[in-house]
Amino acid sequence: MYTESDIANLRAVIKNSKRAVFFGGAGVSTESGIPDFRSRDGLYSQKYKYPPETMLSSEFFWSHTQEFYDFYREKMLVTDVSPNAAHYKLAEWEREGHIAAVVTQNIDGLHQKAGSKNVFELHGSIYRNFCTKCKMPFPVQRIQKGKGIPRCACGGIVKPDVVLYGEPLDENVLDGAVKAIRAADNLIIGGTSLNVYPAAALVDYFRGENVVVINKGAPAKDMRGVTFIDGKIGEVFSQI
Repeated sequence: MYTESDIANLRAVIKNSKRAVFFGGAGVSTESGIPDFRSRDGLYSQKYKYPPETMLSSEFFWSHTQEFYDFYREKMLVTDVSPNAAHYKLAEWEREGHIAAVVTQNIDGLHQKAGSKNVFELHGSIYRNFCTKCKMPFPVQRIQKGKGIPRCACGGIVKPDVVLYGEPLDENVLDGAVKAIRAADNLIIGGTSLNVYPAAALVDYFRGENVVVINKGAPAKDMRGVTFIDGKIGEVFSQI
Protein backbone atom coordinates (compact mmCIF):
# COMPACT_ATOMS: atom_id res chain seq x y z
CA MET A 1 0.00 0.00 0.00
CA TYR A 2 1.20 3.50 -0.73
CA THR A 3 1.88 6.21 1.86
CA GLU A 4 1.27 9.94 2.11
CA SER A 5 4.96 10.36 1.33
CA ASP A 6 4.41 8.56 -1.99
CA ILE A 7 1.57 10.94 -2.83
CA ALA A 8 3.69 13.94 -1.86
CA ASN A 9 6.54 12.76 -4.10
CA LEU A 10 4.20 12.29 -7.06
CA ARG A 11 2.63 15.68 -6.42
CA ALA A 12 6.08 17.29 -6.47
CA VAL A 13 7.03 15.55 -9.72
CA ILE A 14 3.85 16.74 -11.45
CA LYS A 15 4.17 20.28 -10.09
CA ASN A 16 7.70 20.61 -11.46
CA SER A 17 6.92 19.01 -14.82
CA LYS A 18 6.82 21.06 -18.00
CA ARG A 19 6.62 18.26 -20.56
CA ALA A 20 5.92 15.03 -18.68
CA VAL A 21 4.52 12.03 -20.53
CA PHE A 22 2.01 9.59 -19.15
CA PHE A 23 2.32 5.99 -20.34
CA GLY A 24 -0.76 3.94 -19.47
CA GLY A 25 -2.34 0.53 -19.85
CA ALA A 26 -5.54 -1.37 -19.10
CA GLY A 27 -5.46 -0.54 -15.39
CA VAL A 28 -6.26 3.09 -16.21
CA SER A 29 -9.69 2.07 -17.50
CA THR A 30 -10.66 -0.69 -15.05
CA GLU A 31 -12.04 1.93 -12.65
CA SER A 32 -14.39 2.96 -15.47
CA GLY A 33 -15.71 -0.60 -15.64
CA ILE A 34 -13.66 -1.88 -18.58
CA PRO A 35 -12.07 -5.26 -17.77
CA ASP A 36 -8.33 -5.71 -18.14
CA PHE A 37 -6.61 -8.76 -19.59
CA ARG A 38 -4.20 -10.27 -17.10
CA SER A 39 -5.71 -9.82 -13.62
CA ARG A 40 -7.51 -12.62 -11.81
CA ASP A 41 -10.84 -11.48 -13.25
CA GLY A 42 -9.44 -10.33 -16.59
CA LEU A 43 -10.35 -11.58 -20.04
CA TYR A 44 -7.43 -14.00 -20.16
CA SER A 45 -8.74 -15.78 -17.05
CA GLN A 46 -12.15 -16.48 -18.60
CA LYS A 47 -13.05 -19.59 -20.57
CA TYR A 48 -13.95 -19.36 -24.23
CA LYS A 49 -14.02 -21.72 -27.20
CA TYR A 50 -10.70 -20.18 -28.26
CA PRO A 51 -8.15 -18.30 -26.12
CA PRO A 52 -8.70 -14.50 -26.23
CA GLU A 53 -5.18 -14.07 -27.63
CA THR A 54 -6.22 -16.25 -30.57
CA MET A 55 -9.53 -14.47 -31.15
CA LEU A 56 -7.80 -11.10 -31.11
CA SER A 57 -5.23 -12.08 -33.73
CA SER A 58 -5.07 -10.97 -37.35
CA GLU A 59 -5.09 -14.58 -38.51
CA PHE A 60 -8.31 -15.29 -36.60
CA PHE A 61 -9.94 -12.11 -37.92
CA TRP A 62 -9.49 -13.29 -41.48
CA SER A 63 -10.13 -17.01 -40.96
CA HIS A 64 -12.99 -16.79 -38.39
CA THR A 65 -14.41 -13.32 -39.04
CA GLN A 66 -17.88 -14.08 -37.66
CA GLU A 67 -16.48 -15.51 -34.42
CA PHE A 68 -14.08 -12.60 -34.15
CA TYR A 69 -16.98 -10.16 -34.27
CA ASP A 70 -19.05 -12.19 -31.82
CA PHE A 71 -16.25 -11.85 -29.26
CA TYR A 72 -15.33 -8.29 -30.21
CA ARG A 73 -18.88 -6.97 -29.87
CA GLU A 74 -19.43 -8.72 -26.55
CA LYS A 75 -16.10 -8.05 -24.81
CA MET A 76 -14.14 -5.31 -26.56
CA LEU A 77 -16.65 -2.87 -28.02
CA VAL A 78 -17.45 -0.93 -24.84
CA THR A 79 -18.73 2.60 -25.45
CA ASP A 80 -21.23 3.23 -22.63
CA VAL A 81 -18.59 4.07 -20.00
CA SER A 82 -17.24 7.35 -18.69
CA PRO A 83 -13.71 8.54 -17.89
CA ASN A 84 -12.57 8.17 -14.30
CA ALA A 85 -10.47 10.36 -11.99
CA ALA A 86 -7.22 9.34 -13.69
CA HIS A 87 -8.42 10.37 -17.16
CA TYR A 88 -9.75 13.71 -15.93
CA LYS A 89 -6.64 14.49 -13.89
CA LEU A 90 -4.37 13.85 -16.87
CA ALA A 91 -6.47 16.17 -19.05
CA GLU A 92 -6.28 18.81 -16.31
CA TRP A 93 -2.49 18.51 -16.09
CA GLU A 94 -2.25 18.85 -19.87
CA ARG A 95 -4.28 22.08 -19.75
CA GLU A 96 -2.03 23.38 -16.96
CA GLY A 97 1.10 22.68 -18.99
CA HIS A 98 2.51 19.80 -16.93
CA ILE A 99 1.70 16.87 -19.24
CA ALA A 100 2.85 17.07 -22.87
CA ALA A 101 1.38 13.78 -24.08
CA VAL A 102 -0.47 10.62 -23.15
CA VAL A 103 0.76 7.35 -24.62
CA THR A 104 -1.85 4.64 -24.13
CA GLN A 105 -2.18 0.95 -24.87
CA ASN A 106 -5.97 1.24 -24.50
CA ILE A 107 -8.44 1.39 -27.38
CA ASP A 108 -11.42 2.84 -25.48
CA GLY A 109 -10.99 6.55 -26.28
CA LEU A 110 -11.53 7.58 -22.64
CA HIS A 111 -8.55 9.95 -22.55
CA GLN A 112 -10.09 11.99 -25.37
CA LYS A 113 -13.51 11.86 -23.71
CA ALA A 114 -11.92 13.37 -20.60
CA GLY A 115 -10.36 16.19 -22.62
CA SER A 116 -6.79 15.08 -23.36
CA LYS A 117 -5.66 16.40 -26.74
CA ASN A 118 -2.23 14.93 -27.45
CA VAL A 119 -2.91 11.18 -27.21
CA PHE A 120 -0.90 8.46 -28.92
CA GLU A 121 -3.05 5.32 -29.17
CA LEU A 122 -0.51 2.55 -29.67
CA HIS A 123 -3.10 -0.15 -30.23
CA GLY A 124 -5.66 1.91 -32.14
CA SER A 125 -9.23 2.78 -31.23
CA ILE A 126 -12.66 1.14 -31.30
CA TYR A 127 -14.02 4.45 -32.59
CA ARG A 128 -12.23 4.12 -35.92
CA ASN A 129 -13.28 1.45 -38.41
CA PHE A 130 -12.56 1.11 -42.10
CA CYS A 131 -13.32 -1.01 -45.13
CA THR A 132 -10.40 -3.32 -45.85
CA LYS A 133 -11.04 -2.96 -49.59
CA CYS A 134 -11.78 0.71 -50.31
CA LYS A 135 -10.67 2.18 -46.93
CA MET A 136 -13.95 4.03 -46.36
CA PRO A 137 -14.41 4.88 -42.65
CA PHE A 138 -17.37 3.51 -40.69
CA PRO A 139 -18.83 4.85 -37.42
CA VAL A 140 -18.56 2.61 -34.37
CA GLN A 141 -22.36 2.60 -33.96
CA ARG A 142 -22.70 0.75 -37.25
CA ILE A 143 -20.39 -1.98 -35.96
CA GLN A 144 -21.99 -2.08 -32.54
CA LYS A 145 -25.64 -2.20 -33.61
CA GLY A 146 -25.14 -4.47 -36.58
CA LYS A 147 -25.08 -8.24 -36.66
CA GLY A 148 -22.83 -10.65 -38.46
CA ILE A 149 -19.84 -9.47 -40.45
CA PRO A 150 -20.02 -5.75 -41.23
CA ARG A 151 -19.47 -5.03 -44.90
CA CYS A 152 -19.01 -1.93 -47.01
CA ALA A 153 -21.17 -1.12 -50.06
CA CYS A 154 -18.16 -2.16 -52.16
CA GLY A 155 -18.33 -5.64 -50.63
CA GLY A 156 -15.22 -5.29 -48.47
CA ILE A 157 -15.10 -6.45 -44.86
CA VAL A 158 -15.06 -3.65 -42.29
CA LYS A 159 -12.27 -3.93 -39.72
CA PRO A 160 -11.80 -2.04 -36.45
CA ASP A 161 -8.73 0.18 -36.48
CA VAL A 162 -7.19 -1.75 -33.59
CA VAL A 163 -3.85 -3.54 -33.61
CA LEU A 164 -4.47 -7.28 -33.47
CA TYR A 165 -1.90 -9.88 -32.48
CA GLY A 166 0.39 -10.45 -35.43
CA GLU A 167 0.03 -6.86 -36.71
CA PRO A 168 2.65 -4.09 -36.39
CA LEU A 169 2.03 -0.85 -34.54
CA ASP A 170 1.22 2.17 -36.67
CA GLU A 171 4.55 3.75 -37.60
CA ASN A 172 3.35 7.36 -37.29
CA VAL A 173 1.82 6.76 -33.85
CA LEU A 174 4.90 4.87 -32.71
CA ASP A 175 7.24 7.60 -33.94
CA GLY A 176 5.21 10.30 -32.19
CA ALA A 177 5.15 8.36 -28.93
CA VAL A 178 8.91 7.74 -29.03
CA LYS A 179 9.65 11.42 -29.67
CA ALA A 180 7.35 12.51 -26.84
CA ILE A 181 8.90 10.07 -24.34
CA ARG A 182 12.44 10.97 -25.41
CA ALA A 183 11.70 14.69 -24.91
CA ALA A 184 9.87 14.25 -21.58
CA ASP A 185 11.28 15.75 -18.40
CA ASN A 186 9.38 13.20 -16.27
CA LEU A 187 7.65 9.91 -17.04
CA ILE A 188 4.53 8.69 -15.24
CA ILE A 189 3.65 5.04 -15.88
CA GLY A 190 0.25 3.85 -14.73
CA GLY A 191 -2.13 0.93 -14.90
CA THR A 192 0.20 -1.40 -16.76
CA SER A 193 2.32 -4.41 -15.88
CA LEU A 194 4.62 -3.57 -18.80
CA ASN A 195 4.10 -7.08 -20.13
CA VAL A 196 3.03 -6.21 -23.67
CA TYR A 197 5.75 -5.69 -26.25
CA PRO A 198 6.73 -3.78 -28.27
CA ALA A 199 4.71 -1.14 -26.39
CA ALA A 200 6.48 -1.73 -23.05
CA ALA A 201 9.86 -1.13 -24.67
CA LEU A 202 8.95 2.50 -25.35
CA VAL A 203 9.71 3.53 -21.77
CA ASP A 204 13.39 2.76 -22.50
CA TYR A 205 13.54 5.91 -24.63
CA PHE A 206 13.05 8.12 -21.57
CA ARG A 207 16.04 10.36 -20.80
CA GLY A 208 14.51 12.72 -18.24
CA GLU A 209 14.67 13.05 -14.46
CA ASN A 210 12.00 11.01 -12.68
CA VAL A 211 10.05 7.85 -13.38
CA VAL A 212 6.97 7.13 -11.25
CA VAL A 213 5.07 3.86 -11.63
CA ILE A 214 1.50 3.56 -10.27
CA ASN A 215 0.02 0.08 -10.53
CA LYS A 216 -1.66 -2.68 -8.54
CA GLY A 217 1.35 -4.95 -8.20
CA ALA A 218 4.92 -4.43 -9.36
CA PRO A 219 5.52 -4.29 -13.13
CA ALA A 220 7.08 -7.24 -14.93
CA LYS A 221 9.78 -5.05 -16.44
CA ASP A 222 12.88 -4.38 -14.34
CA MET A 223 12.32 -0.81 -13.11
CA ARG A 224 15.00 -0.35 -10.47
CA GLY A 225 15.60 3.21 -9.35
CA VAL A 226 12.03 4.40 -9.92
CA THR A 227 9.32 5.50 -7.50
CA PHE A 228 6.71 2.73 -7.27
CA ILE A 229 3.22 3.37 -5.88
CA ASP A 230 1.18 0.22 -5.33
CA GLY A 231 -2.44 1.27 -5.82
CA LYS A 232 -5.30 2.04 -8.18
CA ILE A 233 -4.33 4.91 -10.39
CA GLY A 234 -7.66 6.76 -10.24
CA GLU A 235 -7.60 6.57 -6.46
CA VAL A 236 -4.02 7.81 -6.33
CA PHE A 237 -4.54 10.65 -8.80
CA SER A 238 -7.67 11.85 -7.01
CA GLN A 239 -5.49 12.70 -3.99
CA ILE A 240 -3.24 15.07 -5.95
